Amino acid sequence: MRRTGRHRLSYGQKVFLLATLPLVLAMAILSVLVSREARQMSEREIAVLEAQLIATKRTELKNYLSIARTAFGPIYGNALPDDQIAKTRVAQILAAMTYGTDGFFFVYDYDGRNIVSPRQTWLIEKNWAGLNDSEGTPVVDRLIELARQGSGFHSYVWPRPTSGRDGRMITYVIGLQDWRWAVGTGVFIDDVLTSVAAARAETEARVTRTFVYIGAITAAAVLAVFLSGLILNLRERRLADQKLKALTQRIFETQEEERGRVARELHDSISQILVGVRYTLELARRRLTINDARAGESLGQGIENLNGAIQEVRRISRDLRPGVLDDLGLGPALQSLAEEFGRRTGITVDYVTNPFRNRLDPEAKIALYRIAQEALTNIERHSGATRVKMLVRGTKTGAVVRIEDNGHGMPANRRDGLGLRNMAERMERLDGTLRILSSRTGTLIEAQVPLSHMLPPTGTAEAQG
Repeated sequence: MRRTGRHRLSYGQKVFLLATLPLVLAMAILSVLVSREARQMSEREIAVLEAQLIATKRTELKNYLSIARTAFGPIYGNALPDDQIAKTRVAQILAAMTYGTDGFFFVYDYDGRNIVSPRQTWLIEKNWAGLNDSEGTPVVDRLIELARQGSGFHSYVWPRPTSGRDGRMITYVIGLQDWRWAVGTGVFIDDVLTSVAAARAETEARVTRTFVYIGAITAAAVLAVFLSGLILNLRERRLADQKLKALTQRIFETQEEERGRVARELHDSISQILVGVRYTLELARRRLTINDARAGESLGQGIENLNGAIQEVRRISRDLRPGVLDDLGLGPALQSLAEEFGRRTGITVDYVTNPFRNRLDPEAKIALYRIAQEALTNIERHSGATRVKMLVRGTKTGAVVRIEDNGHGMPANRRDGLGLRNMAERMERLDGTLRILSSRTGTLIEAQVPLSHMLPPTGTAEAQG
């Protein structure tokens, strides 16, 4: 007997599908959006990191050439174009100036003949005009062209002196026009390429983990709907709101963790800058050994560069995760933020605070600090203000941070921007309040957290929170 008709879904199945299909669809869309945004954000960060590392390498090369120019400059400056004795002395100086495991200086004349190559002596006294690397990139001809123009950078594939294996190199070359010499040095950037590749691999791993997490959350949610009897009611709606808040909390926590990770990576990258400092100090040591009067000049330059690197590390680390926030509390952290903002922008900042006995919990401190940081960023970029007042104080109902400027106000199309939404979400997670007032004479942003986020007093009055 042939069965006719179509299978009709039961009421429970219909409710189950009604409850789960939107959830599954939303999670699928969320997965796509999160993965796309994560990739885009990571690519931007990786591009910035790669550019910074390459810029560091270029600065390092310029420092090396500057040191070399200082070493042979007096000889070259006092020699005639056909002074073979002077040329020999300069070549000897450059041949002796090796550094690291693969670093050395090279010299080609404008006809393509190699004059100096201490770590690859098979190049010396041979004409290498027309030499290309394994990828077809002109090497010697391009270096000579840059030297004729005065100076320049060139990147190509070149065998490492220590291993003989090809590696990507960046070279900086200058021209000695009177002698028709191209003098240069280079560093291999395999470490930069490896760091960038590792960062991209980590990005893909994070995206994959995100898909797994979202898939697990989706499966758990579908199972919860099934086991609960497939009933959609106000209780389930409140539960969904709680889950959304938990997801938002996790996103904020992930952002904080990511900032800490980037801070450590940038801190490590600063070590590339210090290579130039080390070479300067080594030169100073050699000058001290021979009682050269220029030793003090080299020491001073090395100390100046070292101080610059230290300040850069402190600035980057402070912007990403201020240590003073953990060590001293909210008040000193905001005061430091305000002072740095004033120095950087030239905008006058009046910082006012009053001691309050109870301390804020870590979540509230981070939220109020990030709100103040976002507000100052908006003031710098958009307000046109000349004066800012920042107030931090404890009240009977909690803790308040208020930031007010005398700018031209906030346009209507920016009042629902991402930064303000982040502020509002942070306060919502803490059950706090966010008040924003804007007019043509300025903008006021006030964030307040309730007493539930205040820790018991430690026994001494604390202004930092």
